[in-house]
Amino acid sequence: MTFKRRIGRFFVNQPHLINWGLALAILALPVVVWLDLMAITDQSLRRQGQALDAVLDTVRGYYARNVIARLDPDGQTIATHDYHDRAGAIPIPATMSIELGDEIAGHGLDVSYRFASDYPFAGRETVTLTSAEERALSLYRDGSADHLLYFRGAEAGLFSHHLTMVTPVVMEEACVACHNSHPDSTKTDWQVGDIRGVQSYSIAQQVATSLFSFSHLLLYMVVVGGLGILFAVHQLRLAQRFRKISEELSSNNEFLAGISMKISRYLSPQVYRSIFSGEKDASISTERKKLTVFFSDIKDFTQTAETLQPEELTALLNEYFTEMSAIAAKHGATIDKFIGDAIVAFFGDPETLGTAEDARACVRMALEMQERLAELEQEWRARGIDRPFRARIGINTGYCNVGNFGSEARMDYTIIGAEANLAARLEAAAEPGGIVMSHETYAHVRDFVAAEPMPPMQFKGITRDVHPYAIAPGRAGTLPPTEASADGKSLTVHLDRLDEATRRQLQALLDKPAKG
Repeated sequence: MTFKRRIGRFFVNQPHLINWGLALAILALPVVVWLDLMAITDQSLRRQGQALDAVLDTVRGYYARNVIARLDPDGQTIATHDYHDRAGAIPIPATMSIELGDEIAGHGLDVSYRFASDYPFAGRETVTLTSAEERALSLYRDGSADHLLYFRGAEAGLFSHHLTMVTPVVMEEACVACHNSHPDSTKTDWQVGDIRGVQSYSIAQQVATSLFSFSHLLLYMVVVGGLGILFAVHQLRLAQRFRKISEELSSNNEFLAGISMKISRYLSPQVYRSIFSGEKDASISTERKKLTVFFSDIKDFTQTAETLQPEELTALLNEYFTEMSAIAAKHGATIDKFIGDAIVAFFGDPETLGTAEDARACVRMALEMQERLAELEQEWRARGIDRPFRARIGINTGYCNVGNFGSEARMDYTIIGAEANLAARLEAAAEPGGIVMSHETYAHVRDFVAAEPMPPMQFKGITRDVHPYAIAPGRAGTLPPTEASADGKSLTVHLDRLDEATRRQLQALLDKPAKG
């Protein structure tokens, strides 16, 4: 097993660790940021302390050399810009500022200082103002109230930061008196409050210097990023596995759907639904129920088959079964099996509407089948079949054993019992195109079926006399247009059996709003 697979299995088996890891990462972030802020503050203070120490050392050295060392106790001390050329002279503030700036810059610090003016004394080296100094000088002389102005230095770049702070040099009374009377002054009309020049402080810092101040955050990002990559790889592997499983499930579902559709053709729709919905188990078990059993057979099928080619006979028989099966499904019959040219079906299992309604549905189905066969007879004759199929139908209502019969490896959902065999015996007694039913079946349908009693019959396996009732061939079309239920609580109207005038009257009656 590879390392990545072990890690992936570990996270799958311990999913709560991911939640704990996310919570720890969220809680650790402010702590890491606080530690880095403390580090940045400490580093900034260190740099400021070093710069301040260097500046003070420079000021102290400059003061010792150019002020204290030049004082003459026996002579007169004067302050002048050209103090280097006069014994006992000391620098004026402007000169001191300029020279201190040069000395500070000579230390190689990240801090520099400049005293700059556009009115320098005669003989002094001309200083070119930077763009920031020119802009600040212009703003101050225009009345800007900001004592400190900040500008991004021209040296700033992608890897370094440069900031320039500019302050004004304001003329005071002593400065005005000196400048207006000094022979080297290039401007002699100064007034108190005028802006003579500016002082600029430039501070530079490399980005890398600050970057390394984020050591805790960088470590946090490395750790969290590494865990994030590991988690992403894990999720990718899971996604690939899920996609593969999904594809396999989809393929299996398609396969099972195909198999299910194929199996459904071998089972009655009711049986198919009851098995696949879990209502019934695929195990050997039976129940005793009162069913209405239907049995039909084609009269003289053998003689008809001898006049047709096998291909024609197969097509004709399949057409017959297709038409009859559609009618059976319409009325809710459970088709048991096809035996050669015979059809065995029953009502009452796995779905039932009650014994009476099951019997009525079976008879209505039989009548519609005979009607459809009469129509098919005309179509078949038009296609050149001189001996089309004519069916005989037997119907019986009684108790049967229904369920799964067979072995654990192979079983069949069917019915057995004397009452089931009686339907086949009644079919044999029917005329081609006719229907024969038992007395109990007739008792449930006599309100809408005109049937004639037949002489009592005795059949093998049945001890009682059977009193059948027959519907003669061609009598199906004489059915009444309405059927009342056995309990009188419902009425069925067959619109196709109504004449046009009656249909219009019924439509007008239905469209009329009810009163009350």
